[in-house]
Amino acid sequence: MFYYALTFASAFACVVALYLVYKRFQRRISISHVRGPPSFSWLYGNWIEFLEAPAGEADFRWQEQFGGVVRVKAPLGEDRLMITDPKAIQYVYHTASYRFPKPTGRSAIIRALFGPGLTVIEGHDHKRTRKIMLPGFGGPESRSFLPVFSGAAGKLAQKWQDLIASDAQQMTVVSIPWWISRATLDAIGEVRALDNTGNALADMYTNLFFDVFGLPTKSSILGLGIVDEIPLAVVNFLFKYFPPRRMAHLFETNKLSTSVARKLVEEKTAALLEGKSRRDIFSLLVKANHSEKPETRLEEKEVLGQMNTIILAGHETTANSLTFAFFEICKQPEIQKRLRAEIRAMGKTDYTSSDFDNMPYLTAVVKETLRVHPIFYNTFRVAGGDEVLPLLDPLTLDTGEVLNELPIAKGTKIITNKAIFGEDADVFNPDRWLRADSPKSKVSLGVYGNLFTFVGGARSCIGWRFAVLEMHAFLVELVGKFEFEFISSASVNDFRREASQLMTPTLESEREKGSQLSLRIRAARNEA
Repeated sequence: MFYYALTFASAFACVVALYLVYKRFQRRISISHVRGPPSFSWLYGNWIEFLEAPAGEADFRWQEQFGGVVRVKAPLGEDRLMITDPKAIQYVYHTASYRFPKPTGRSAIIRALFGPGLTVIEGHDHKRTRKIMLPGFGGPESRSFLPVFSGAAGKLAQKWQDLIASDAQQMTVVSIPWWISRATLDAIGEVRALDNTGNALADMYTNLFFDVFGLPTKSSILGLGIVDEIPLAVVNFLFKYFPPRRMAHLFETNKLSTSVARKLVEEKTAALLEGKSRRDIFSLLVKANHSEKPETRLEEKEVLGQMNTIILAGHETTANSLTFAFFEICKQPEIQKRLRAEIRAMGKTDYTSSDFDNMPYLTAVVKETLRVHPIFYNTFRVAGGDEVLPLLDPLTLDTGEVLNELPIAKGTKIITNKAIFGEDADVFNPDRWLRADSPKSKVSLGVYGNLFTFVGGARSCIGWRFAVLEMHAFLVELVGKFEFEFISSASVNDFRREASQLMTPTLESEREKGSQLSLRIRAARNEA
């Protein structure tokens, strides 16, 4: 049996190698003269440095050295582009969005987790589905969820108050990612994760991205590079019959989350038939499932895929963003005090979205968190045909030639980094958003604060309003009621932004434990 397995693996490796060589020779346009970091391994390229370093560390170092367009070596000697040039990003994500799909390997991984959700479908299917879903994600619809977000934050606050009350010193230590993740899951998924510490779905979501992508081995780095190169049908075949061990957590999560989504469909369908349907996004999806018009109808697998996407992406990304926000306000206690003072100055316990609009420092903290700690720190695309990328800043090749636009061949893979800006770009400074010369870009990119955190164009995050509003609601509730501090001075230097596709808060000394940030909390005191 071992002999046959080894023979199959060797034959498959040879076929892949020949296929990659064929693809390379088919390209008539080369990016080999674009400057980039040296690679000392044909097998792994720059990928070990790129994936093992803290999220964004290698990217920003290369960006500073080589500019807004950098050539990096992927496994098996493939040249890829890493771009932060705003005009090039605008072209890829706005002007020609559907001509730059996601690479096959990443699409297969996302599909294995979510099913045919909005994050993985392409072209006409994406346009049709997004058009159906957009009415559930508008401004009024997002604002209608504020009581739900505030309720989940309030419930979390009560849990913490109970822990503090039971402590003789009237303080306690909490795991921020653990608690926040369950609270945001309750807010979006209606699963009562805060009431049940053994909630199966919450436990399954814990460290999901870290288990699949964190602490990459050389073999997983090589595998991730290869699956982006071979046809999607082949990748799906391999995942089905030869699933990588790292993806076991992912497949189990899909089974459980799909069963939860199916139960939600049943509940929303019953409400629809009884005439009690609401305008929430889940009810909207169920209505689409029952539509008589083909152009507005979603099949059951599509509805389940969208629900899986909303539940996971809608809670985990916000939870991680909030964790990074709490890290920063502990690192700079004066920010925490100033934020709490603004919250208390409102003199309220129940807030509306208009109240948030009148709290500029709160909004500045949210924007700065999203700027410094973009949860999806890299996005990946592949040119569907030969293209010419326009550039804001001239590009100097290693030959000395200067270009104002860059031709790229069909199949060229692009990594987009969330560029940071300002002279003190590496400093967490909410005041940058309050200055008259607040950060501006010469090119329109993102949907919120012109940040690219939620991407942009036709493939921008459809739920960005929900995420922003939810962050406001949780910060108001928790910072208004509690004081947060590190449990030791070493916590700052030990904190790490793990590169797990989704930026994950970990500790350098305990990376293998996955997401964690423990803080000491007490009831907020009255400050003069």
